[in-house]
Amino acid sequence: MNSAPSRAERAAQARLAAARLTGEGVDGVATSWVDNAGISRVKTFPVRQLERAAEWGVGAAPCFDVFLLDDSMTSSAFSQGPDGDLRLIPDLDRLVPLAAQPGWAWAPADRYAQDGTPHPGCQRRFTRRMVEAAGRRGLTVQAGVEVEWVVRDATGAPATSAPAYGLHRFADLSDYLRDVLRALTEQQLTVLQLHPEYAPGQFEVSVAPEDPVGAADTTVLVRHTVRTVSARHGLRATFAPALTPDGVGNGGHLHFSLWRDGQNLGHGGPGPHGLHSEAEHFLAGVLEYLPALLALGAPSVASYLRLQPARWAGPFRCWGLENREAALRLIKGSTAGQANAEVKCFDATANPYLMIGGVLAAGLDGLDTGKPLPAEVNGDPAALGTVERLPANLAETLAAFEPSVLLREALGAQLHAAVLAVRHGEVELLADRTPEEIIAATVDRY
Repeated sequence: MNSAPSRAERAAQARLAAARLTGEGVDGVATSWVDNAGISRVKTFPVRQLERAAEWGVGAAPCFDVFLLDDSMTSSAFSQGPDGDLRLIPDLDRLVPLAAQPGWAWAPADRYAQDGTPHPGCQRRFTRRMVEAAGRRGLTVQAGVEVEWVVRDATGAPATSAPAYGLHRFADLSDYLRDVLRALTEQQLTVLQLHPEYAPGQFEVSVAPEDPVGAADTTVLVRHTVRTVSARHGLRATFAPALTPDGVGNGGHLHFSLWRDGQNLGHGGPGPHGLHSEAEHFLAGVLEYLPALLALGAPSVASYLRLQPARWAGPFRCWGLENREAALRLIKGSTAGQANAEVKCFDATANPYLMIGGVLAAGLDGLDTGKPLPAEVNGDPAALGTVERLPANLAETLAAFEPSVLLREALGAQLHAAVLAVRHGEVELLADRTPEEIIAATVDRY
């Protein structure tokens, strides 16, 4: 893997970028990171400060590692108060003008200590470490996250009540959807699909797969773009996993494929549906650790209001070809390059870097240990009566996550402790709330 650019190299790149942005009418830069509660946080600065920001970083307190969804703070062994400072270093390779926010550009940030060493709690760095671990095995991964949201009017009601997946719904919000599409395209994202979904006022956008760190970056940018386009139309977008206790909520499905020497290991192999043995072991690892992985991919109390049978949320610990009730869905596609797996049980309260990095760690363990892939499940797992349900609440998920040696070692002690502290803090925060009150506490935070 290439080493990180030096301060001098970052400064030189920033000078060129600042001149370009100024010529494009950009006044300020927003650099963001995602905390362990899944909230995107931001610092901004004028374009003329880009060189300094790239060279020395922008200050941000380490206590954000233990922020809860309501902006209250808990603590861990590594984060217990107001002391200390970190530096946010914007990734200039992802720097892009924001189409729906004229005059602004955006870049994701890596977090560093004051001495220039990577912050052990940096979630983006965690994903990069897992990519490097795959690379040491001669493997690459392509990933992408489906982004689902519900768009609401000023009263909080869905902006359209037209039929699910309907042309009527598309007509109701045609100008809005056009502007979402335009903004994403202007930001150099490749949109594959943009369409109405099941729940009232719900839509979904899918973008082209890319490397895992890039896929997480793009997920942050897509959500932010949807939110800002919605605001310009006098609407509000929510990515929360539940809007009504008994309704279909928003997912954040993770798609991924495993590659070696330019070959998709999900196609053309001797295993079921063309899987190569390495892909089988990788998928088996994901299934093995899926209850614990929910702490990274379905990490909120509200996640479990969505994760119910008969809602295509993937609440069963199994896999199947095109099975939308299975937690792990195998997709063959029409070409060799399109074969991939989808983790359906994840949602948008997840930090996408933690979610993707965790899946890589689990899959690589399955590959290293040669875990066998269990038999696939066809049809509705609930009807079979023999398929294991995933945890029914966040407390049950933490009972699987906390003792996981694999995830603790992959995340590192500091990041693992912070994630665990935030999850326990939110369980306690919402312990006595009704489903309606949990939704009310969550819906405007994501």
